[in-house]
Parts: sequence; structure tokens; C-alpha cells
Amino acid sequence: MASIKIMIKVRLTFIFLCFMSIIQAQNPFLEEYATPHGTVPFNKIKTEHYEPAVREGIRRQKEEIDAITHNTEVPTFANTILPYEKSGELLQRVSTVFGNLLSAETNDEMQELAKVLMPLMSEHANNISLNEDLFARIKTVYQHRDEEALTPEQNKLLEDIYQGFARNGANLQGEDKEKYRELCRELSLLTLQFGENNLKETNDYQLVITEKEQLSGLPESAIEAAAETAQEKGVEGWVFTLQAPSYIPFMTYADLRDLRHELYMAYNTKCTHDNANNNLEIVKKLVNTRLAIAQLLGYKDYASYQLEERMAQNSESVYKLLNQLLEAYTPTAHREYAEVEALAREEQGEDFQLMPWDWSYYSQKLKDRKFNINSEMLRPYFELSRVKEGVFGLATRLYGITFRKNPEIPVYHNDVEAYEVFDKDGSYLAVLYTDFHPRAGKRSGAWMTSYKDQWIDEKTGKNSRPHISIVMNFTKPTQEKPALLTLDEIETFVHEFGHSLHGMFANSTYASLSGTNVYWDFVELPSQFMENFATEKEFLHTFARHYQTGEPIPDELVQRIKDSSNFNVAYACLRQVSFGLLDMAWYTRTTPFEGDVMAYEKQAWAKAQILPAVEGTCMSTQFSHIFAGGYAAGYYSYKWAEVLDADAFSLFKEKGIFNTEVAASFRENILSKGGTEHPMMLYKRFRGQEPTIEALLKRNGIK
Repeated sequence: MASIKIMIKVRLTFIFLCFMSIIQAQNPFLEEYATPHGTVPFNKIKTEHYEPAVREGIRRQKEEIDAITHNTEVPTFANTILPYEKSGELLQRVSTVFGNLLSAETNDEMQELAKVLMPLMSEHANNISLNEDLFARIKTVYQHRDEEALTPEQNKLLEDIYQGFARNGANLQGEDKEKYRELCRELSLLTLQFGENNLKETNDYQLVITEKEQLSGLPESAIEAAAETAQEKGVEGWVFTLQAPSYIPFMTYADLRDLRHELYMAYNTKCTHDNANNNLEIVKKLVNTRLAIAQLLGYKDYASYQLEERMAQNSESVYKLLNQLLEAYTPTAHREYAEVEALAREEQGEDFQLMPWDWSYYSQKLKDRKFNINSEMLRPYFELSRVKEGVFGLATRLYGITFRKNPEIPVYHNDVEAYEVFDKDGSYLAVLYTDFHPRAGKRSGAWMTSYKDQWIDEKTGKNSRPHISIVMNFTKPTQEKPALLTLDEIETFVHEFGHSLHGMFANSTYASLSGTNVYWDFVELPSQFMENFATEKEFLHTFARHYQTGEPIPDELVQRIKDSSNFNVAYACLRQVSFGLLDMAWYTRTTPFEGDVMAYEKQAWAKAQILPAVEGTCMSTQFSHIFAGGYAAGYYSYKWAEVLDADAFSLFKEKGIFNTEVAASFRENILSKGGTEHPMMLYKRFRGQEPTIEALLKRNGIK
């Protein structure tokens, strides 16, 4: 009898192994990537591969966690923390690709699948964070950490893992654990739905123009792009959309006020309409779900929970910064508004009221009058391929790294290019993907992400290098012209490229501490720091040439760029502050929200508003940063990092903007360290002092 059972067990094992080998042969996620540098084989991945790979990844990580909890040895860093850090490799690999493409190249099938996979992965994550046996071992190692000779990086990893468990409900008991699970499931679905609704609402709208006279004021580049969009959509005439490369030029140059008003209202009422894409109730549910999670974990509000692991530390510090900026910039912002309004009334009469849909239009006219400069004047000098050479060349000049396009590396869309990046000694450093243009399957905005983090094998010493991606929505080429960028788009490019350097220079032992895995209000320093170069003459002269004649951008035009760099800077600052105030208003609540979202929003950011309020508009319903992204109770970090970047760049201005010694220090102390130490320690090691707001005020001409 026993022998029969053994034979059956052997046979079942054989069948299972055969089944797994069939799955592996059909699913690229379950194979070793036979690609350059082990990059993602996008050309082989199909939608049906994700779910079985995710489920297999979950199964494997469960086994890895069980191996830790069933270990009868005394818990140590080596037998508990290290195997936990290395667990879930397959799941991480699959979920990273799926999550990234959900933003960069999605479709209805992917979005439906996300509704299955996101809760599944959320539940699995909760099963780990609420695993009492696992947490008990981690807690033992944490409590006896002084008894092990741990390196500073090992100590930081241990602290992060312990705090991560505590902050994800490990100390909860009984029914509270189940409540936490349910809240996390709900949050996962709500954020997914918020983002889907926003994308659909953006893609569903189009302003169709059939009369050429209605294009008055628009630059040729915008008209050509609108004609091509119309052709793509099978529509006669010209089509303008809510995508930034279409929306911004229209609001800036279109002479017909009624059409500007129409487009403005379409953009600023996204996800407020009585249809399936309405986010008003989802905003309430997101705010209340996050509050419930925070209070279940013992915090008074969600901001307190989030800011515990931020440089700011608490909401008082955030409000201190926002109020400092309000006090410093508000007088100048009101003067800026009055100046734009005066020009508008000069043209339209004394009774004219300047409204938000007039702001960009008349601001541009004023900028033209004062500085004789506009985006269209600069576009011919900013052809994308040259800009790319300039940005890559900046990294070469500062850090000695080089870029080589490799067509053998698979990509997920024809727009995407893949580059091998080499260090100054010629050694392989990273893979960089670039994805520049808008399309229906890509969400709006710009971002950096990774497909593989950097880490070092402690046994062999091998440094496993990262695969980084930067994704943007820049002006597309037309049949007549190559992609010609605006100065704002160049600033966006160098911003995301700064994030990519943070990822590519990563040099940590552990993946969870490498690259951009840092405090949220520190992560924007490397990106915003790079924006400083965008208006520097020495940088512009390295690439800015007329796309037709090859003539370099004139010095006189560069000087006008510099002279105009602080145009309406106070208004722009208060706009960012208003977003920070709105974010904090939602997440410093200590009671559930059941009121009017639009009314609450208007009250929350009122003191930072310069333009008249418009009935029916709403930012919250489309504010993906704080509702569907990682910036909940963290939007202030853009201004926080701006203080840091101005202070950091002032050292480059003092020593020379291409100073390789200062750049080497920035790489060593900021870009390569990731989250291995507290960011203020890293910053002071680079700068020699804590940052102050003075450099920012000086740069903006406020002081």
C-alpha cells in the first residue's frame, strides 16, 4: 500500500514538473531573458502571460517566506533579513513590467486585467506584512541588532524592513488585521479606477475646428500637429486634445477667446461629469480609506503616517515651508497678475476681466513685449535628436559616461529607443530606455521608472546594473518637420534625465536601498537640480542649432532666455504652493470627508490663488499625483527639493557649471548612495552645510 502511494506521489510530481516545463516554455517571464544585459523581452510578452506569471511569482515567494519562518535557527540578519530582501524576484520582475506598461502602453485588456491582478498582489503583500511568524523573526533581529557586527548599510536595511512591517500593520491584532487587509484591497482598486477614469476622460475629448479663421494666432507647428491628429482620427479639419503638446500651445496662442474658454473648461472639469469617468466620489473614498488606514495604525491623520519617513518629518514643517513661500512670493505674484491684466485691458478695454483661460495668452503677449521671446521662436533650435545629444553630452561632460543606441534590445513600442550606458572607464553602467511622444495608451505627464534595480551579490561581488526608463509626452514630428521642442519640454527632459542618473549611478548592496529608493521629499533633488542647466548659455551652445540651417542659437537669444527665466516666477511658485496646500488639506483631515469636493478644494488653496475661481472646475478629480500616484501628503516635496536644488547648484555656479570635481562629489554623495543613509547626512556631506531658502529666493529674483 505504501509503495502504491509513493508511486502515485512520484507520478504526480512528474506530471507537475512536466506541466511547469510547458508553462515555462510558453511564458517569457518564467524563462531566463536571452537578451542583451537580461533586458525585458518585450517582443515576446503577451497580455495572457501576466496572470500566470504573477500567480507563479506569488507561489514562489510564499515558499521563500515559508523557508524563513520554518527555520529553527536563532533569527539573524543572514538567515532572516537577507533572504527576505531577496525573496519575490519573479513577482517583482512581472509586476514591474505590468505596472510600467499600464502607464506607458496600456489598453482596455490590460486595464481589465489590472482589476484582477492589483487586488491579488495587494492581498499577497498583506499576507507577508501581516505574517506573525515572519515579523517575530524580523523583530528579534531588530531588537538584537547591536549583537551583530552589521555594516551601516545592513543596519539601514534592517531598520527599513522592520519599520516597513510595523507601518504595514504587523503590530495589529485580530479583527484589525482583517480590516487592514480590506482597506488595502479597496485602496488598490480605487487608485486604479481613478487613473483609468482620468486617462479615458483625457482621450475622449477633442476640439474639432473646421474653419481656418478659428486657428488665428496659433503657430504653424501647432496647426500642423492638429491637422495630423485630425487625419489620425479620421476627422476633417484640425483636432486639438487635452494632451499637453496640443493643449498648451492652444491656450498660449489661440486668438479666439471662446475656444480657449471651451478647451480650458474641458481640461479643468475632467472626471466631474455625469458619466462613468466621474471621480468625485472616488476622491472621497480615497481620502477616507487612507485616513482609516492611518488611524488603524495609530496615527492621527494620513499626513502623519506618510511624513514619518520624510525629511520634513511632520505637517508642521511642511506648512512652515509653504507659508514661507507664500509670504515671500505673494506680493510679487500680485504685481505679475496686475501687469498681465493691464496689458489685457489695454487691448480689450478697462472693463475686461482677466480669467484663467486668458492667463497664458496674455502672459505670452507680455513676455513677447518685454523680452521679445516665445516658445515658437525657440523651437527651430531645439530639434529633439540634437536636444538628446545635448542632454547625453551634458552627462558625458560632468561624469564621463557615454551612450550607445542598441537596436538589439527589445522595446515595448516603436517610439521607444534603448541605449547602453558606459561609465568613464568604459565599463557597462546601465540600460536607458527613452519614450518621448504621446499616444492613446500612455498617460499624460512625464516620469522616470526602472525595469530592474541595481544591487550587488555579496558572495561574488558582482554588481548587477540597472535598467532605467524615462517617459514623456513631447511634441511629435509632423510630415513637414522633425520633433521641435519648447524650452519647457527641454526642462522636462533634463528633469527626468536627472532621475535617470539617480537610477543609473546607483551603487548599493541591496536593491531596496538603491537608486531612487529614497525619502520622497529627497527624490526630486537630482531631477530639479538638472533643470538649472536648461537656461545656461554654456549648455545651450552644445546642441541648440537651427534644424534647417545648422546655425547655432544666437547669444542674444540665449540672453533673452536668461533675462526672461524669472518671468511670472512668483505666480508659478504660488501655483505649486496651491497644489501643496490642497494635498495637505486632504490628508491632514482627522475625520472622514462627506462634503462637497469642489467647495472643499476652493477653500483649501484659497490663499495661494491669484486668478479668479471658476465655477465647476476641479483639480482634485484629476490630481493623479496625490490620488493615484505616490505623492499623497507629499506634493510639497517639489518645493522642498527646489530649495535643495537651488542651494546645490549655487556651488556649481561658484566653481563652474561643468566642474568635474563638484560633479564627482554630487555623484558620490547624492546620486550613488540611494537610501543607504539619511538624506540630510548625504546632502551635508556634499554641500558642507544644511540648505536654506536663500539660494532659491536669489535665483528667482525675489531677494
